[in-house]
Amino acid sequence: MSSTEQIETRRTDWGRSPASAEGWLQRAQEVAATLAVDALERDRANRAPYAEVQLLKDSGLVTLLGPVDHGGAGESWTTALRVVRAVSVGDGSVGQLLGYHYLWAWAARLVGTPEQIAAVEEQATLNRWFFGGAVNPRDAEVTIAVEGDELIFRGEKSFSTGGRVSDVTVLEGVIAGTDRHVFAIVPTDQPALRFKGDWDSLGQRLTESGGVVIDGVRVPWAAAAGYVETADGEHVFVPRVYNTLNVPLIQIIFANLYLGIAEGALATAGTYTRERTRPWPYTPDLKERGSEEFYVLETYGDLRSKLWAAEALTDRAATHIEEINEHADTVTERQRGEAAVVIAAAKQVAIDVGLEIGNRIYEVTGARATASSVGLDIYWRNIRTHSLHDPIAHKRAEVGRYALLGQLPEPTWYT
Repeated sequence: MSSTEQIETRRTDWGRSPASAEGWLQRAQEVAATLAVDALERDRANRAPYAEVQLLKDSGLVTLLGPVDHGGAGESWTTALRVVRAVSVGDGSVGQLLGYHYLWAWAARLVGTPEQIAAVEEQATLNRWFFGGAVNPRDAEVTIAVEGDELIFRGEKSFSTGGRVSDVTVLEGVIAGTDRHVFAIVPTDQPALRFKGDWDSLGQRLTESGGVVIDGVRVPWAAAAGYVETADGEHVFVPRVYNTLNVPLIQIIFANLYLGIAEGALATAGTYTRERTRPWPYTPDLKERGSEEFYVLETYGDLRSKLWAAEALTDRAATHIEEINEHADTVTERQRGEAAVVIAAAKQVAIDVGLEIGNRIYEVTGARATASSVGLDIYWRNIRTHSLHDPIAHKRAEVGRYALLGQLPEPTWYT
């Protein structure tokens, strides 16, 4: 049964939303099990993941952070991060899509006015919007022209996760001739947004992370996040907490993504070892099954211990996110900086452990497990691809500057 057919089967079971964080985690695990059935097949086909996004909507995971008053779950970021990790066990690409969706759906809270936040969250929750984002800061800035009561966005971004499968896209640009940045949420399905469909990377192949041409997207001033109109008709930005919280959020999403993929690798390899790995016959210590081999048991014990340790550090980092989210408008430089340091530590450990698991599972599955039909390579490919998002060496240095010199990382687009 394909994942699309499984989605149809599951829909009747998902009529009622879970009532607790644990219930949502179980729902995420069900989604992961559905995705895992043909994750490798879909990865190789590299088709736009419309069915996968619909699965996220049908399961209710899309509105996990949405207000309860509008049909959302009103859950915490701790739950959302655990859900991203759980979904990534079954399909890292879909885990990334969901994590980025949560980030961009939350962006209104970090930039918008109270009225804008309320309006966006109501519409997003009621209509089950799926968010994408075209905000890659390493590309040239998108230029914004002001024409009366409208802002006109023009430019290009080489990465836009969510791409064609999103309902709305978060744009960011700079008003021409100024240093004024503007964020806006716009409908994805419009002629002024042209997605290149050129995402064809080693891993994370179903994330729709290709390029986009932004050619005259029109946004009313009223939709410019965080801007208010004064009595004399000027539009003034009311500073909030975008850089304070957005980057730590996305970095801890990354860590949970890697841990989920690593968990999927270890679980899949374990099944293969128990069912198919043969014992080595040329030894005095003959075993009946590969799963009885000492070196196999030692390797699984080592990898499982490292993964548990990485999960514990990442869960510790999540407590910092909750703390600074709870007091977003008053968070101090030290609180934000220490959260960023712990998150940087969690991210680097998650990458190291994830890549090690993706590599070493072949040592305990055997030569036949390298067959394309087995597909264990998907886990290493996925972590290797996404872990290059920003150089991990800089994350190690951030932790090092804190540990050695007591220096806190300053908010940037990546720290």
